[in-house]
Amino acid sequence: MTTIGIIGAGHIGSQVARKAVQVGYDVVISNSRGPETLAELVAELGPRARAATAAEAAAAGDFAVVTVPLKSVESVPVEPLAGKIVIDTNNYYWERDGRIPALDNGETTTSGLLQEHLPKSKVAKGFNHIMYSDITTDGAPTGTENRRALATASDFPEAAELVAKLYDEFGFDTVNIGPLSESWRAERDRPAYVARQTADELRENLTKAPRTI
Repeated sequence: MTTIGIIGAGHIGSQVARKAVQVGYDVVISNSRGPETLAELVAELGPRARAATAAEAAAAGDFAVVTVPLKSVESVPVEPLAGKIVIDTNNYYWERDGRIPALDNGETTTSGLLQEHLPKSKVAKGFNHIMYSDITTDGAPTGTENRRALATASDFPEAAELVAKLYDEFGFDTVNIGPLSESWRAERDRPAYVARQTADELRENLTKAPRTI
C-alpha cells in the first residue's frame, strides 16, 4: 500500500489526508507542534493514518506533500525526502511570509524555492489553486462533463505524472503547465487561482496570467 507523508496539517494538509485515506492511501501526517496535537485528526482519519514528526513523515512516505507556510520552507527535512517526489501546495502570501524579492521580481517561483531547498527531491506543484474545502467535495469521476481541472508543474515528468494520477483519484482532471519556472501561472491573484474551471478553461486562464502582480 502506498503511503503519503504529509508535512503540514493545516487546512490543505488535513483535507488531502482525508481524501487520501478515502481513496485507499496510508497517511503519515505531521505539523510543527508535535504528533500529540494531531490525535483528534488521526482518530477521525482512522486506521490508515498516524501522526509523526516531520522527519518521520518524510521518511515514511513513498512520496510527500509539503503544505507549510512559505516562510517555514527551510524547516522541511531534506535528507528523508531525497530521491522522492514532493508535491508543493504553496502560494506566496507576502503579508504572512514577508517580502521575498526574488518572487516579487518574477525571478523564481514558490515551488522553485522548495526545489532549491530539496535538491535531491523531485518537486511538483499541486493543490495550490483550489479552496481547501473543495478538495474533498468537488471531485467527480473520470469523464464527467465539466469535471474540474487542477494544474501541476515540475522539472521531472514522473513527478507531474504522479500528481495527475493523484488528481484523477481525487476526482479532478489535470493540466500540466510545464517546468517549475512556469508554476507561477496558477498562483495567487492570477485568473486560475481558486476558480472552478474545466481543463480548457484552466488552459485559457493559465495563458492569460500576468508574470508579476
